[in-house]
Amino acid sequence: MDGVGFATVYLGGENVAPVAVITGASSGIGAATAIALGRHGFRIVVGARRVERLQRVAGEEGVALPLDVTEEESVREFVRQVTRRFGRIDVLVNNAGGALGLNPVAEAVDEEWIGMWKTNVLGLMWMTRACLPLLRKAKYGHIVNIGSIAGFEVYKGGAGYTAVKHAVRAITKTLRLELNGEPIRITEIAPGLVETEFSVVRFHGDHKAAKAVYEGLKPLSAEDVADCVVFVVTRPPHVDIDEIVVRPVAQANVTTVARKPTRARR
Repeated sequence: MDGVGFATVYLGGENVAPVAVITGASSGIGAATAIALGRHGFRIVVGARRVERLQRVAGEEGVALPLDVTEEESVREFVRQVTRRFGRIDVLVNNAGGALGLNPVAEAVDEEWIGMWKTNVLGLMWMTRACLPLLRKAKYGHIVNIGSIAGFEVYKGGAGYTAVKHAVRAITKTLRLELNGEPIRITEIAPGLVETEFSVVRFHGDHKAAKAVYEGLKPLSAEDVADCVVFVVTRPPHVDIDEIVVRPVAQANVTTVARKPTRARR
């Protein structure tokens, strides 16, 4: 179904584009999702701290607004702007998140854990709470939370990140119960290895360490995950895709990864 056709069905015959809000949209999965939804007829509103990058993602048709999900007032101002411009939200994609460090619990760095909780958990809660009144004004609403296989698997050194992604999974499932009976769908998309800036951030800018994560295999791309988002939000309104787990073929679980030998550099 093309964008205009989908918008017509989605809004019950009104020829108005549905509004999709995407957080953490300056790069990676968020940017790819915004672009993909824009191509499917959504009016996109993108938020992130790196506003200059957001402008390129939003293009001429979209709206780029500054957003730091770790600051509640920033979330409130972002939603106030969306309210003034549109008065409703049809789709909220809680994508902002990420990992910091890979230390065992015995060597945990407080600032890294606090940063992960604020970005992945509190930020998701603040955004969802602030956007729910606007989602309730739409004919059909949809919340898509970008989780991770770390939400149901664990690995050495990953306690901080797996803890927050387990929390995202719990929040998503709880929302499904709390919003049951309302025309608001809830979906979690849990990717495995996706080659984005994720590992660069995790290793505090160490590009060599980040590249090693993906060596010897073909990881998912941001566009692969964006395809999943497009799929779930374009189902008929009575269909809720509760969750999608998506990994590269080479990854059986978080630690079982088939890697091809790489040539030694001379």
